[in-house]
Amino acid sequence: MKIIVDAMGGDHAPFEIVKGAVEAVEDNQTEVILVGDKNVIQPLLPSSSSNSRLSIVNATEIITSDEHPIKTVRTKRRSSIVVGLNLLKHGGGAAFVSAGSTGAIVSASIFILHKIKGVDRPALAAPLPTPSRFCLLLDVGANADCKPAFLVNFAQLGKLYMEKIFGVDNPRVGLLTTGEEKMKGNRLARETHKLLTTTNLNFIGNIEGKDITRGLVDIIITDGFTGNMVLKVMEGFGENLFDFFEQILAGDARYQQSAPLFKLALGSFVKRFNYSEHGGAPLLGVNGNVIITHGRSRAKAIKNAIYLAQRTAEFRLTETIAEGFSEQEKQASLSQTKLSRAIDTSSLTQELG
Repeated sequence: MKIIVDAMGGDHAPFEIVKGAVEAVEDNQTEVILVGDKNVIQPLLPSSSSNSRLSIVNATEIITSDEHPIKTVRTKRRSSIVVGLNLLKHGGGAAFVSAGSTGAIVSASIFILHKIKGVDRPALAAPLPTPSRFCLLLDVGANADCKPAFLVNFAQLGKLYMEKIFGVDNPRVGLLTTGEEKMKGNRLARETHKLLTTTNLNFIGNIEGKDITRGLVDIIITDGFTGNMVLKVMEGFGENLFDFFEQILAGDARYQQSAPLFKLALGSFVKRFNYSEHGGAPLLGVNGNVIITHGRSRAKAIKNAIYLAQRTAEFRLTETIAEGFSEQEKQASLSQTKLSRAIDTSSLTQELG
């Protein structure tokens, strides 16, 4: 299995990206294809036996985060994102990993790989810690502006991901809004709530921000703008919490003796909120395994993103979602046929009567 890695995307590219790829190859017998400027990447590779499982595909252009995603994807055909996704499309690897511009990756994935039939908009799915295991938050950045039908689509994508990849039977779905009552929230939330009640999803209703990590649901859906804000607030909370406690422990002599134990417990807690531990978020709904990781990712996050990419490929994530949406379409068609027959039968009965 080969994992394609965008070596030029992210705040710390290419050094940290290459370092993470090398660690993944050495630790997990992974084969990695680094996509980017060969003259820049080659000197960063160590001279070791593992190099036989590291290769480079040259890409001379870079898409930066301040460039217009759609326009740049169309004009920079030799960028590491476009070259890497084309490589994935034509069977050059099992999955694609990038810490580059999220907008560019999503746009290029739609243009090059295309959406799975039945999917309105692909969504980024991020795991969030709960007392029991984790829940899935989506969308976390692929779609800033959404329609109610998109959010229902996100719930369907999340359901397939949780059922097929993590074995969660009939996962509970919650809609993130400002109150538990069905009339709470903005227009998007209220109309989405109505739509969700008409589906066969295990929709338990609205949840508030305070309930995100309580484990009340398995899937939380929202628009990409809100989801991205939630994700970054939680990341910041996790990063700053340790500093807050260190200040408290250092400033009070009563805690000095137990400080190491406090730090150990707190470190384990903070680790659950650390994005580098999860690696990245899969882009659900396109015809290819795409993992988007944080723009600030360093080697550890890249290594874990490569592991996540391996798992999505091993579990046939893309094929599983495609099969799931195909089955949903068949069921919907069957239900429509039954309804039409029932209407025809009723009309005939009335005529005969």
